[in-house]
Amino acid sequence: MIGPNWFASVMGTGIVATAAATLPVHLPGLRAFATVMWLLATLALAAVVTAFLRRGTSNAGDPVLVQFWGAPPMALMTVGAGTLLLGPGRFAVTASLVLWSAGTVLGLIVAVAVPYRMMTRPGAGPDAAFGGWLMPVVPPMVSAATGALLVPHVPDGRDLLLGCYALAGISLIASLVVITQIWTRLVGHQVGAARMVPTLWIVLGPLGQSITAFHLLGRSAEGVLPEPYAAGAQMLALLYGVPVLGFALFWAALAAAITVRTARTGLPFSLTWWSFTFPVGTVVTATGGLAARTGSPVLTGLAVLLFGVLVTAWAVVATRTVRGLRRGDLRQPAPAPVVATV
Repeated sequence: MIGPNWFASVMGTGIVATAAATLPVHLPGLRAFATVMWLLATLALAAVVTAFLRRGTSNAGDPVLVQFWGAPPMALMTVGAGTLLLGPGRFAVTASLVLWSAGTVLGLIVAVAVPYRMMTRPGAGPDAAFGGWLMPVVPPMVSAATGALLVPHVPDGRDLLLGCYALAGISLIASLVVITQIWTRLVGHQVGAARMVPTLWIVLGPLGQSITAFHLLGRSAEGVLPEPYAAGAQMLALLYGVPVLGFALFWAALAAAITVRTARTGLPFSLTWWSFTFPVGTVVTATGGLAARTGSPVLTGLAVLLFGVLVTAWAVVATRTVRGLRRGDLRQPAPAPVVATV
């Protein structure tokens, strides 16, 4: 059976294309590489959608897998962003707008429906919070970031710009609530199941995506919002982005330490490994945006370094996924969680 978590592979592939297209350096072959990755993401989206329609499952009764309904809308918008950045002419704008609209509507439905389900069903235990709880509430932030790219391409983009700021607010505040719960769970109940450890990296998703969103929204505000709001949007992008990037790097260090420690006792491969890709990719785009905005050589170097980490992570996870598909391992139901002894 194919669940919504399979769309994470599309997200993880698409973010490599977007990160390559927006990297604040010009390297030979970089745009060609970005285009290839965008085409791979597009093919992966078509394949996963087809497989899901044929033999998909909603996983509505699974309190873990239901969280990953946030992946399909983000997959649509990630491919849409790549289309706008790398696709041909007017087609790119039209296709990106269609994918953004579909992803935004679906993302808002998921952002309400999944938390509503959690709030109205029997309560989860105090050790239940995990990185996947962020998946339903991150799509509006992806809408904000990718919608900002569309502002210059629509007539009178003011309403779209303001709507993107509102979408960012939905996701940002909800994400802060969930991140606090994850921190509390980690401190009070330790790491938990080894196969769920990769989901700790999902915390980087709303952090990096929010920096990217406010950077792109600030850039799109020029000529759309009157002063002093356009200038204020530019200031917000920097004054918000740098501190949050600091916390993102701090969390990455914690997540890396926990991942390495867990791997010493066994870190079984599963689709949760795609958490090593998209969230890291958002930090790449965030760092690249801040580097372009400030001209900082340190941030530029950091963006390139993180991009190298992203490409390496994608290569490892994609290879393991293809191998798992060939063996049939990933077509089997996920095993019950096993607590990691770390």
